[in-house]
Amino acid sequence: MEPILILGLTAGALTTFALLPQVIKTLKLKETKDISLLMYIILCTGIALWLIYGLFIEDIPVIAANTISLALSLTILFSKIRYG
Repeated sequence: MEPILILGLTAGALTTFALLPQVIKTLKLKETKDISLLMYIILCTGIALWLIYGLFIEDIPVIAANTISLALSLTILFSKIRYG
């Protein structure tokens, strides 16, 4: 595996899984009052655009990281909408 691919996968994994503690806390406590709705709308939109970009350029680290990031961010966003 090429070093640049390892770098991209590592960067993607770290930034993606940084969302995991918030997802766990949100689902466990069902408490979202301190989470910004606008921030997560903007974040999900940006991640979706990065995913589309990755698909166009066929870049595996970009696609993988943004697919997982979008799923995690949407979980938080929908929890925010549901639990307020």
